[in-house]
Amino acid sequence: MTMFNLKSLAYLAALGVVAAHDNGLAITPQMGWNTWNHFGCDISEDTILSAAKALISNNLTALGYNYVVMDDCWHAAARDSATGAPVADPEKFPNGVKDLSDKIHDMGLKFGIYSSAGKYTCGGRFGSLGFEEIDAKTYAEWGVDYLKYDNCFNEGLSGTPQISHDRFANMSRALNATGRPILYSMCNWGEDGPWNFAPTIANSWRISGDILDNFDRFDERCPCTDIIDCKLAGFHCAMARIIDFAAPVGQKARSGGWNDLDMLEVGNGGMTFDEYVTHFSFWSILKSPLILGNDVTNMSNETLEIITNTAIIGLNQDLGSGPANRMWKRTVKEGGDLQLWAMSLSNNRFVIALLNTSPNQQTVDVDFADAFFDQGKTYQQQAYQVSDLWQKDDSGNWGKSVGTIQGGIKNVQIATHQSKIWLAIPAPSSKRAYAEL
Repeated sequence: MTMFNLKSLAYLAALGVVAAHDNGLAITPQMGWNTWNHFGCDISEDTILSAAKALISNNLTALGYNYVVMDDCWHAAARDSATGAPVADPEKFPNGVKDLSDKIHDMGLKFGIYSSAGKYTCGGRFGSLGFEEIDAKTYAEWGVDYLKYDNCFNEGLSGTPQISHDRFANMSRALNATGRPILYSMCNWGEDGPWNFAPTIANSWRISGDILDNFDRFDERCPCTDIIDCKLAGFHCAMARIIDFAAPVGQKARSGGWNDLDMLEVGNGGMTFDEYVTHFSFWSILKSPLILGNDVTNMSNETLEIITNTAIIGLNQDLGSGPANRMWKRTVKEGGDLQLWAMSLSNNRFVIALLNTSPNQQTVDVDFADAFFDQGKTYQQQAYQVSDLWQKDDSGNWGKSVGTIQGGIKNVQIATHQSKIWLAIPAPSSKRAYAEL
């Protein structure tokens, strides 16, 4: 993605030629809330407005959670018979979508909507296939800022990257033609390898079937073990499975276009506290959009603690950095594995992440030779000021110092399904000018 400066963006917008992938949006991964994971089709104007108010009252908007996205089942029984334009369910949305959008904007938030690149949506409502122009035009008139665009009932228009590209590019062009910057979130479940073609038409793209609120349960409805050659993305994909799927495709993400690991399940009750910490941590370091999927009007203190960790959010929103890379994955004899991930941040800062998917606590040495493999010997051998980003310092800020360390972090005790996230900054005596490295 090209990062536009404001003058260039304004010029292109005036010409009406801002492409969906170069629209000045998603410079860092988008953040917000979506109705689907918790409410499914049971939504209304009140559901969405209540969530928007809760984002504000819980101070989540100050952390970047600014998109309020209305997912499937907002639709009326049929389109407008005269114009073909989309129409909202008059009982669920008695004041219409434009009024709802205006109310969201009046709160200082941004409004998102859902459709599918198929004859029907996944919930069986009318889709946008063949109606891309009228739908995009209507969304723009409604003041929509974000479109989640699904893949159900696609009339067989998939099977190769070119076929899928062309179908989803139709909506990209239609959104562009409106002249309104609308974040385009493609949701084709990793089908036909969207990481190879979506960067030219979208701001984010789903890489797998729908998430399951579970750490590692295998489900036949998510049959693939390798996403690269996956023929049936399915759904009910456990969280740890999606992390595996994300490992090889991080290289395809960049500013303006991100791999989407699906909406967050934190707070929905299917995982333990440590598992949700892992969920939130890895979505952050893998640079996935952070779209909350829980009931934000009724959250536990533990849920709030996780989704408001400013140090972890900062990794996701760090400007100019890409997703973390998996440096190794080691099978544990009792099942599961240990994984070491590493991430380069701006200003010569680094992230080291350790994940234990096994059923037992493990003791691990984290060697800097592995963590800084990509940076070379100078980085591998120098000392670092290391902070644990899931511990608070004496001032109550996330990121407690664990000391100045050289060579590696030894004898790490990591519980089952737990992750450790460290920030590593070269110690003062080890800092060197970029030109020297």
